[in-house]
Amino acid sequence: MKGNSNGNKPRGAKSRAIEIATAPPPGPEPPSAIERVRLARHPNRPQTLDYIDLLMRDFIEIHGDRRFADDAAIVAGLAYFGRRAVAVVGHQRGRSTPERIKRNFGKPLPEGYRKAARVYELAERFGLPIITLIDTQGGESGVGAEERGQIEAIARNLELMARLTVPTVACVIGEGGSGGALALGVANAVLMQENACYSVITPEGCAAILWRAGGEENVAAAAAALKLSAPDLLELGLIDEIVPEPAGGAHTAPAEAAHLIGAALARHLEQLVKLKPAELRRARERKFAAMGSRYLTRGRGDPCTQC
Repeated sequence: MKGNSNGNKPRGAKSRAIEIATAPPPGPEPPSAIERVRLARHPNRPQTLDYIDLLMRDFIEIHGDRRFADDAAIVAGLAYFGRRAVAVVGHQRGRSTPERIKRNFGKPLPEGYRKAARVYELAERFGLPIITLIDTQGGESGVGAEERGQIEAIARNLELMARLTVPTVACVIGEGGSGGALALGVANAVLMQENACYSVITPEGCAAILWRAGGEENVAAAAAALKLSAPDLLELGLIDEIVPEPAGGAHTAPAEAAHLIGAALARHLEQLVKLKPAELRRARERKFAAMGSRYLTRGRGDPCTQC
């Protein structure tokens, strides 16, 4: 740096150096879409039964659909959330290999959705708010499930949840995939944990359809194009709130993650219980009818260059 005629540095150089030295370092970049998918699938991530144990008391689980069998991929029942009696329904993936097999890796069968419908109807009958916890790659697509009416069972849940006159709050706690997730997601308020994902298809499935090949690069590109992360979905108006997680993900501090979810659930329930039954139904109908309008009004967004 050249000096002035008197040999000193230019005026203001010292203050600029101080500003540079004292400027806060840039924060860590937010996780990419595929990194959030990996966090949502972490094997130690808290699941529905973990949150029920940490947030609720006197949980009475309801089994069976009164038609065929009991599906362990769906946990459903009645409990107390604080001082409020609620109905709770959620996906359960399991952790150990035997439990994962028992729970079909969290992919519900038709009887699971019909069990959920039983609890929705109980809640409607007795005026109980409903809390749902979403964590599935999608409903079971095997031959047996289709023979027993998988599509009809999911469609019935969508119709039933849409016309409920009790407060409903859904929270995506892991991976929310396809209609298997949406059958628990037609709610007055839809929350989503910071590192959860919510999409019509998995990144792997999307990559297989678009590029006829998997591979890390294609799967990552598909995850980004799907806009499946919580910030993207909040911007598009598809969810109502992002629930923060402990640093590193919910699996690093399950009790803290449960506390954050509990606070968000309590806040939304407190607002919803003030509404009349007809107002709850109308608000839910308006909410889902308006989905997609924010995307249309802001333009078509950035196209996927690899599609």
